[in-house]
Amino acid sequence: MGEKSNRGPVMIALARAAIAEKLEIDFDPPFTEGVAWLKIKSASFVTLTKQGDLRGCIGTLDAYRPLIEDVRANAVAAAFHDPRFSPLRAGEFDLIRVEISVLSELEPMHAKSEAIACSKLVPDRDGVVLKYGSHRATFLPQVWKQLPEPEIFLAHLKQKAGLAADFWHPEVLLYKYQVNKYRENIDPDTE
Repeated sequence: MGEKSNRGPVMIALARAAIAEKLEIDFDPPFTEGVAWLKIKSASFVTLTKQGDLRGCIGTLDAYRPLIEDVRANAVAAAFHDPRFSPLRAGEFDLIRVEISVLSELEPMHAKSEAIACSKLVPDRDGVVLKYGSHRATFLPQVWKQLPEPEIFLAHLKQKAGLAADFWHPEVLLYKYQVNKYRENIDPDTE
């Protein structure tokens, strides 16, 4: 199996340990001394779910710090600082499930129109970042499950950025990326 197959459990344990520390819950962090891939600057998102429903999701789009720091910081932010949710309580710690998405580099899409942008997107594979002036938003590739059509996906992304669903301007910047996704093992009786 090797090092790559071990990455998910290590990152999930790192995320859980960071959350547990803030909640003052005993949880042993994984051994990470000398683990080279954790020192590579990487961008990640940490998504928390509870009984299948979103409970927090925070991440970074730019790889500016080592993956170990990015996962820890995003885990804490998802648990306690996602403005859509109240801070996680200690009683929820065993009920949440952790998912970590490590992003590839952002790839400019060079789309002069929304139709061109839609034609360049691959559902279930591409995450998208939208930028226009001070407006900015992203959807991870996992969002395609709820919004399977490129036109609908982009319309909701524009709304998330604070723009109208039918908005388009030649200065809209789009970037796509892919993720390596690691999901915590789930007991089928609890989900």
